[in-house]
Amino acid sequence: MMRKLIIAPVKYKDLAPTQCWFDLADLATVYVTSEDPGFPVEGAFVLDGLGWRAASSGIQTVRLIFEQPQRITRIWLLFEETENSRTQEFVLRWSADGHKFHEILRQQWNFSSESGREIEDYKLDLSDVTMLELIIVPDIGGSEAKAWLGRFSVA
Repeated sequence: MMRKLIIAPVKYKDLAPTQCWFDLADLATVYVTSEDPGFPVEGAFVLDGLGWRAASSGIQTVRLIFEQPQRITRIWLLFEETENSRTQEFVLRWSADGHKFHEILRQQWNFSSESGREIEDYKLDLSDVTMLELIIVPDIGGSEAKAWLGRFSVA
């Protein structure tokens, strides 16, 4: 006979890895191209937040400008889409001087009824970071999709 135990389902906010994440409210100013009043950008930077949603469709940017240069060793992102099938692209990049950007990665993800969640966990070694920028193209097909970011953690 197989041994088994019924466990409680895991909620997405419980999936965030444990680590000493930056308190971005103390370290950075956040610039964002738009935000739904019910889902402000600060909701993506806290463990129990509801995430951030854009108020308008199209390309969106979330930019962190650090008060002091930072060493970044990890970035953890959670994207979710529960309403529409679409192909999203995002670009993550950084700058030491605020003018010249270095692309960390560019990635596409297909959201569908079978795969509505994308979790990205990047281990890095970036020094003297003054700006970190996430650019989201909610649908490369050009639909009226709105960007949604459940979590944006930086260490």
